[in-house]
Amino acid sequence: MHDSNPSAPDPAQPSTPADAAELAARLAAAEAAVAEMRETLLRERAELENQRRRLQRDLEQARRYANEKLLADLLPVRDSLERGLGIANADAGSLRAGMELTLKALAKVTESAGLTALDPLGQPFDAERHQAMSMVESSEYAPDSVVSVLQKGYLLNDRLLRPALVAVARAPADA
Repeated sequence: MHDSNPSAPDPAQPSTPADAAELAARLAAAEAAVAEMRETLLRERAELENQRRRLQRDLEQARRYANEKLLADLLPVRDSLERGLGIANADAGSLRAGMELTLKALAKVTESAGLTALDPLGQPFDAERHQAMSMVESSEYAPDSVVSVLQKGYLLNDRLLRPALVAVARAPADA
């Protein structure tokens, strides 16, 4: 059984033309707002995609040219070495002086890039920073201390880049 009361207004049907016009205006306003939001969303998505591409490109450039400053600073060192080889037939004193100047220039560049040399002669052996190549009997050095450095180690900004290759003291067998 269906209850139909002709005097009760149907909520789906506007009761007057003014109500219909108001609903149509509200619908048009809502559709305009949705269209504007959709347009904003599309613009923001495009901007995010452009930003992602820009960051990707910047990251690739940073990877490709990360060593640019270091290498530019090393070029004078290379030039000095090439000049030194060019005059290798000169007297040994000037060749040595040129090599010392070149080494100082190289040390300056590497230190400014954060490189620090490890020269642990006489220090206790540290397995974190040293690599023992041999054990040497020694009464001059305390056991487990470095008696000679075969190759310096290096730290790059406090991180081990290469361990020092060392000979470590042990107590003499007759002691």
